[in-house]
Amino acid sequence: MSKVYDVIIIGAGPAGLSAGLYAARAKMSTLILEKEKNGGQIVTTDEVANYPGSIHEATGPSLIARMVEQCNEFGAEIKKDGIVDLSLEGDIKTLTTESGEVYQTKAVVIATGASPRKIGCPGEKEFVGKGVSYCATCDGDFFTDLEIFAIGGGDTALEEAMFLTKFARKVTVVHRRDEFRAAKSIIEKAEKNEKVEFLMNSVVEEIKGDGIVTSIVFKNTVTGELTEVEADEDDGTFGIFVFVGYLPQTALFKDKVEMDATGYIPTDADMKTNIPGVFAAGDVRVKSLRQVVTATADGAIAAIQAEKYIDEKFH
Repeated sequence: MSKVYDVIIIGAGPAGLSAGLYAARAKMSTLILEKEKNGGQIVTTDEVANYPGSIHEATGPSLIARMVEQCNEFGAEIKKDGIVDLSLEGDIKTLTTESGEVYQTKAVVIATGASPRKIGCPGEKEFVGKGVSYCATCDGDFFTDLEIFAIGGGDTALEEAMFLTKFARKVTVVHRRDEFRAAKSIIEKAEKNEKVEFLMNSVVEEIKGDGIVTSIVFKNTVTGELTEVEADEDDGTFGIFVFVGYLPQTALFKDKVEMDATGYIPTDADMKTNIPGVFAAGDVRVKSLRQVVTATADGAIAAIQAEKYIDEKFH
């Protein structure tokens, strides 16, 4: 525990890797800690068409691989380890990890992102990986020539539904309201897709099966009527892909840093939280747009501001 890092970044998604790149290039001793796999949500994305420069078959995994390579090239350390406890008060912050390591640092960048929101209905948890999925890229291929229900009404739900038509013979988008929240251009594109159908004013009441998903029960939000849809006899199953938003991964920071009512971390334009020397970047913070491009911008700003903080505080 003798080494004190300049900055430790929690999370190796686009925000964390961008922060790591900028911090390491500024000659700060930089450690990125990631409890799962590098990349966060983007590694589950087949196409990254809205990130500037990402064209010609650019995928989430390929973009992340390049980001990791850049971080390594400039000397940032990346370790797979989760954090179990941390002390953010004072000049030197302390982080304790699952492996038992205790790290010290002058500045912290929280870039833990967000995870898929669940439906919360009976059967959902039991059939994850057995028909229920939250990742079209990961699992779409398993449902080649089968039917799929895509749950949600935002941009992501419709975009992923269209991606799933690459595999499924039919994709039914299920939305609780009578109109979508998605951008008009995306709605129009989905409506033109011959494989996409729509089930409006409906929510999933229950998911049933025997080892794998075999039926789904919908509730009409207007009439309250329940309808059970069973898998085609020849298919034996179908896919249920859930795209109803995300939850911030901030439980670790409860009572350690200020959060809003939904668990997101408020920052100023410089990514500063209410704790000196602690910054937040990416999907974990309060913001109007959660995309790769805004996450990487957040990470860059957080690293530059961390450098300024350290210069003022310690030099």
